[in-house]
Amino acid sequence: MSDPFKQAAAIRKVLTADETAEGRLDAWLTAQLGEAFSRSRIKALIKDGQVSMRGEAVTDPQRKVRVGDSFEITLPEPEDPTPKGEDIPLDILHEDNDVIVISKPAGLVVHPGPGNWTGTLVNALIHHCADTLSGIGGVRRPGIVHRLDKDTTGVMVVAKNDIAHRHLSLQFADHGRTMPLERAYQAVVWGRPRSLSGMVDAPLGRATGDRTRRAVKHPDSQDADEAITHYQVIERFQENPDATALASLVECHLETGRTHQIRVHMAHIGHPLVGDTVYGAGFRTKANLLPEEIRKVVNGFGRQALHAFMLQFEHPRTGELMHFEVPLPDDMIELVEALRRR
Repeated sequence: MSDPFKQAAAIRKVLTADETAEGRLDAWLTAQLGEAFSRSRIKALIKDGQVSMRGEAVTDPQRKVRVGDSFEITLPEPEDPTPKGEDIPLDILHEDNDVIVISKPAGLVVHPGPGNWTGTLVNALIHHCADTLSGIGGVRRPGIVHRLDKDTTGVMVVAKNDIAHRHLSLQFADHGRTMPLERAYQAVVWGRPRSLSGMVDAPLGRATGDRTRRAVKHPDSQDADEAITHYQVIERFQENPDATALASLVECHLETGRTHQIRVHMAHIGHPLVGDTVYGAGFRTKANLLPEEIRKVVNGFGRQALHAFMLQFEHPRTGELMHFEVPLPDDMIELVEALRRR
């Protein structure tokens, strides 16, 4: 294709498919437009009617592209892919020349991405650390060696130089099998696992038709990644004579670190996290069994009840064993206290 971008107006582009064009419309448009727009952003524009062919909107992102097809697309201003420093408060547990350890609050996205280009932990770290994070681990994820979901709270460590980044990355890749890295979480789950302690060994991969969700996969699946979670029930709430319970507080230790691992694994054994609208939406009606005062607290809990309460790692420069623990945040304390009431 020669000169594929013909400026029809200030923010409108016309793209014509040549003999090499193939595949879905959203994928083809993303490839033509380069890095300024993600595939998810292009998909949203298509569904919003911002792509047309011969004057008619094309709203199916899966439409096949054929040679000679000419599409007109209305584009917003490209979002700046380079994160900028923002004065966002950080709860710092430890900081030295090599690492910074923080307690992440709920609602804070770790690094910029589609829909969250600002207001992230990375923006806060760039402001706090000035230029020291530049280039460490990539432009959009400077210093990041692991992450927590937006609505998961708890301990995180960030590298402040290349040596620390490499050393910490090795520890997280090792998952504590030969190195001292250890991560532990506390979660409030629906029901009571039959065994008060156990291991979930279930490979994970992308859910069919949804790039953001994860699902348990057959071990022979091409996209199956090993995933192992160890859990222990710490407390049972509203327990019944038959040893069942409305909910439980569990402690989880990760032997691997897959996206949404605890959330998917606990749902897989029939005990999704309270507040998890992605993997536990079917359990929301359980709150209807509760007295009104308790039901209000449970229904008002606006995130998955998951907290990374402990992180242990070897300091990348001194070799010292660093161990950090943070108590449950206020919203999970309120949830636990409400579930304890009869």
